[in-house]
Amino acid sequence: MRIPRCYTTQPLTPHQPISLEDEPAHHLRHVLRMRTGNQIILFDNSGDEFQAHLDQVSRQGVSALVGEQIRHETETQLVIHLIIGISRGERMDLVLQKATELGVTHITPSFTQRCVVKLDDKKRINRMAHWQRVIVSACEQSGRCRLPMLDEPVELSTAISQHNSELALVLDPAAIQPISKIPPPKSSVSILIGPEGGLSDNERDQAIQQGFLGLRLGPRILRTETAPLAAIAAIQTLWGDFKF
Repeated sequence: MRIPRCYTTQPLTPHQPISLEDEPAHHLRHVLRMRTGNQIILFDNSGDEFQAHLDQVSRQGVSALVGEQIRHETETQLVIHLIIGISRGERMDLVLQKATELGVTHITPSFTQRCVVKLDDKKRINRMAHWQRVIVSACEQSGRCRLPMLDEPVELSTAISQHNSELALVLDPAAIQPISKIPPPKSSVSILIGPEGGLSDNERDQAIQQGFLGLRLGPRILRTETAPLAAIAAIQTLWGDFKF
């Protein structure tokens, strides 16, 4: 049986007890049916991963005793910042999940002209909490020890003006330049991708004025949930940690 990995917001220290938060506690107790003495793996977003075993599984809560550090996840050599137009429901969840698995380090959800998702303050809070759970689950599954940074949703003009990557790319089916012809960045890259219906011509022009390069990913039009994953995989293959 695979040993479950759980994320905690609490700093982990070897040989110290920890009471797990409600979500991982519920998952371990009610979904996985774990019992006292079962082994788990804990990580706390510091890059450290620890062995642990459950010392209480009850209605009162789930606690564990932290064991030895298993490994430390080093910082990635290439920081990838995904600026993504907000899409509906499962499409956005899929992008966040798979982008996390592929090693993205920073995600900025953005409102664009063709974005059909509207978020008032309450919906924004709920959606951010949901997206964060998607990211945590993807880290637990994929073996990551560091969560990607997830920004609050912002207007596209704000997102493209605030990026500080060495290289910035905007996906554009009309662009001429393929990714293989772009000089490789040494440390960081931003990739801008629109929602359903893509970016408008005006938005692409704004991005280019902010220093983004138009990028074409082959001869086909990719859906909003496919395009970021193809772009990130290509970036990791050419310049990132898929080379190692």
